[in-house]
Amino acid sequence: MTRTTWFLLGVLVALIVATIWVMQRPGEQSTTGDNGNVLVSYDSSAVDRVDVILTSGPVTLAREGDTWTLVTPIHAPADVRLVNAAIGQGKALKITTLVSSNPAKQQVFQVDSTSTLVRLFAKGTELAAFRVGKPGPSYTETYVRKEGSNDVYLTEGMLSGVFGKSARDWRNKAIMNLRPEDIRTVQFHYGDTTFALTRSDSTWEVDGSPAGEYAVRGFLASVASLQCDDFIDTALTAMPPLVGLLEVDGTQIGFHQRPGDPMFTVIATNGTQIYAMSGWRAQQVLKRRADFSR
Repeated sequence: MTRTTWFLLGVLVALIVATIWVMQRPGEQSTTGDNGNVLVSYDSSAVDRVDVILTSGPVTLAREGDTWTLVTPIHAPADVRLVNAAIGQGKALKITTLVSSNPAKQQVFQVDSTSTLVRLFAKGTELAAFRVGKPGPSYTETYVRKEGSNDVYLTEGMLSGVFGKSARDWRNKAIMNLRPEDIRTVQFHYGDTTFALTRSDSTWEVDGSPAGEYAVRGFLASVASLQCDDFIDTALTAMPPLVGLLEVDGTQIGFHQRPGDPMFTVIATNGTQIYAMSGWRAQQVLKRRADFSR
């Protein structure tokens, strides 16, 4: 072999030796492989409060009966699916790699005292608490640390999207929550123009004429699970003009919009919350009679 080849081999060996030495220093180790353990263990059905301490401020979610409510920093209905998913994810944080036990390294993995802290409670008793850090090298894992422990682990999944939500993201964005097959009648009002979409046995009609099945199916899917894009929690000095009104089996949904404004202000009679909705989402349900023609 040439002198250059010997030199490169020597550098490689030196790097290997240095790596082994570093990884075996007290408090810094890498244990790969799945040992089957989870970071924290608790009864998910018993959890009735979740505290998420973010750098932007605390978020508190509390169970009230069969539903969940955001209580800090604002009192509002929470998205039950997101809360249940977070509780389930917290219980399933399977340890794959022990990265470090050195407290000085916690900031490197963003699991120090400034990181996202998740605390779960049942009847006032803390069941579990852990820190969510930055993504791992593959971006399919996340660094985590059990509160009170110096051990930093890698666990599967991108957890920042599960636990790092702002208060707004935890809120229930559903304006309507129906099954499409349960809807019987939808009335459309645009100024002086009014028409109705009604179910007759298993077929749909527009003002008595057969409606296009594909168009009706898409509309029902949109209106049954209609969601907002944001919330308006401050009092409006003046309501924008009403540009469209839907009445879905007795529930009225008013769409208000100022000229040139891409967002709609939406109010429904099934609650008191005022919503903000993007134009593309509103157009999914603000249909005209011609849209349902065969």
